[in-house]
Amino acid sequence: MYIEPFQLKELPFRLSPDPQFLYLSKQHARAKAYMESTIWFADGFVVITGEIGAGKTTLIESFLREIPQDVVVAQINQTQVSAVDFLQSLLAQFGFAPFKMKKSELLATLNNFLIEQYAAGRRVLLVVDEAQNLSQRVLEEIRLLSGVETTKEKVLRIILAGQPELSAKLDAPELVQLNQRVRLRFHLAALSLMETAEYVRHRLEVAGAGAREIFAPDTFAQIYRYTGGVPRLINTLCDTAMMSAFTADRDQVGVADIASAVAELQWVEYAARPHRSSPAGAPRMRGGREPAQPPLARLRVAAGGHTLQELPLLPGRIIVGRTPDNDLQIESRFISRHHCQITTTNHASIIEDLNSTNGLYVRSQRVHRHYLRDGDVVLIGRHELRYSDERAPRGHGNLDDTLPGIAAPGHDEATLAGEDVPLEIPTILPDSQS
Repeated sequence: MYIEPFQLKELPFRLSPDPQFLYLSKQHARAKAYMESTIWFADGFVVITGEIGAGKTTLIESFLREIPQDVVVAQINQTQVSAVDFLQSLLAQFGFAPFKMKKSELLATLNNFLIEQYAAGRRVLLVVDEAQNLSQRVLEEIRLLSGVETTKEKVLRIILAGQPELSAKLDAPELVQLNQRVRLRFHLAALSLMETAEYVRHRLEVAGAGAREIFAPDTFAQIYRYTGGVPRLINTLCDTAMMSAFTADRDQVGVADIASAVAELQWVEYAARPHRSSPAGAPRMRGGREPAQPPLARLRVAAGGHTLQELPLLPGRIIVGRTPDNDLQIESRFISRHHCQITTTNHASIIEDLNSTNGLYVRSQRVHRHYLRDGDVVLIGRHELRYSDERAPRGHGNLDDTLPGIAAPGHDEATLAGEDVPLEIPTILPDSQS
């Protein structure tokens, strides 16, 4: 193999999911932050979708390596099963021997286990990969399990990951109740040209290349041309190209090696391949990948009376925080790593605290979740988020398009503001999150 000639410690482009090689692009970092939110919130229910080879499984493995010790995890990858098979697999993950139990016994055992774990101070997380294969009956069982709760909170956190068909399946009218339980939903798109180059260099560096440029700079455009930025396709093409360079006794992969690999794989350009469209409601990615549309609202970041930056709000969710993986980055030690999220639909925008150190304040009241109105100013650390609504003038009584799990004003105002606690603004502390 080419490991020794290229002076590497291991193969850099294996197809098996290895968390050690995970490249956190901005959107991969967002997806991972959404997974982490299942730990932050008692009613955490996250759906992550992405095309085949987008890196969902590697992302899950990386996330599971880092979860706290007080989290009990069940990870299910075999999803073409019946409802009973699924419940049995779930209990087996928790250490039971459930294969002779009837369905009623399975459900009772699961309910008792979840309550016992809550009483012992442990959190329970269910992670289902390849969830697009789950039948409607199994998804209904997951909905029922997500409703198990104590008098204070729900006791099961859930992550569903799968191909874009999962999003379409969840949007079916028969699963509207399950859809309403979902707190966060994100579509993992392919890498950009720049990210593709960074991805290749990252994997080579992890494999032992150090700062050596094993791939010539002019190869990356060709790699992107034939892979479309899909990580699994990048791995396949780069591995084949390195073999081509090795057999030609070259110590650097050039454009000729990429062409040789493409011919061996019998690939056409990625743009010429048939593709499935992204699911409706997938967040718009920056860089012009999605068609432009008029913003529904705008968010202006201000400090000291001066506007520092402005962000148009489209349907979807944005994360605001201190680190570069956020959609809106505010570099301040008084802002948490992931401070808050803003969710926008055709009718409403809602801001929600992500367990930040210094919280959110609207009109001198600390809020956990707040329905934004035109002209609202949200204090975040020592910065202000000024919200302006650019939708057509309308009353706020009909907000049927608000997010699953978040009530609209007029329906249940307590759901939106029930956790808002009137407080005097405290002394702002430097954020302690890493």
